[in-house]
Amino acid sequence: MTFNALQERLKHPDAGVRRVAVIALADEEDESQLPWLLAALKDENGEVRAEVAQRLAGWEQAEVVDALAQALLDTHELVRRAAASSLSELKSPPAGCRLLPFAVHADAFVCASALRALRELRLPEAAEPALIALGHAEASVRREAVGVLGWLKHGEALLALTHIATSDTDAEVRRAATGALGLASTEQSAHVFSALIGALADAAWPVREEAASTLGKLRLHDAVPALIGTLADDYWQVRLRATRALGQLGAAAAIPALGEALFHEVSNLRKEAAIALGETAHADALPLLHAAQADLDPEVRKLARLSIARLDKVMKA
Repeated sequence: MTFNALQERLKHPDAGVRRVAVIALADEEDESQLPWLLAALKDENGEVRAEVAQRLAGWEQAEVVDALAQALLDTHELVRRAAASSLSELKSPPAGCRLLPFAVHADAFVCASALRALRELRLPEAAEPALIALGHAEASVRREAVGVLGWLKHGEALLALTHIATSDTDAEVRRAATGALGLASTEQSAHVFSALIGALADAAWPVREEAASTLGKLRLHDAVPALIGTLADDYWQVRLRATRALGQLGAAAAIPALGEALFHEVSNLRKEAAIALGETAHADALPLLHAAQADLDPEVRKLARLSIARLDKVMKA
């Protein structure tokens, strides 16, 4: 069908016909047809507008970003969500710059959507609105602000993030802040340590899980006793992250506790324990790993063999 025919269908009285025309026109990916798509973003029918907003994903032109940003304020929820989703796929930092004013918008949905779109673009200019958004009343906005600062590795946000990781009223915000603390440098790690240890005791298990993971990433060896204690957590997901962290730290002191994890009912935890025992580089791990070679899970047996080989190499060195 020609462009002229599709353009005529965009004027059809039936919204279903107009929606199909939008799909066909967008599939052509012809920039010359962009004005017609943008015009359709003002269609009287919400579902047509939502289709346009969805089909504009991947377009980086300034006029598209501006139109999608305005669509975040649409009266139809489907349109707002489609616009937010399309903006989150932006790859061009210059295009993302057009969203900076929306990151401090009075509407919480607009603010959160703009911050989400800015997150992976790593625009230094996004740090200021993100810092402001950390104090927003809506948890969704604070969560996206934490994400922006984490991706930017914005050191000036570290103090605020340590407070949020332990004090925010929303568990998901605390989890995001706990993960973002991984941006700390070696010099700053002492500043972060107490916040992460506190997060290991958080009431929400995803926060505890994230804290264990971040401690391992930062190679905070003083955290070994706390991580060993976390191997008794009620949630195996938290135990798994603590096991991984102890392996990253090469914590020989954790061998007895890792040995218990090596025979846990959840095979994923047993696999992680087999790896971590090999990373301890200590002979005391060998009897446990030999015992694990009788595990019913072939992956556990394989990882145990690999860890045994690794330890044998260390012992012979």
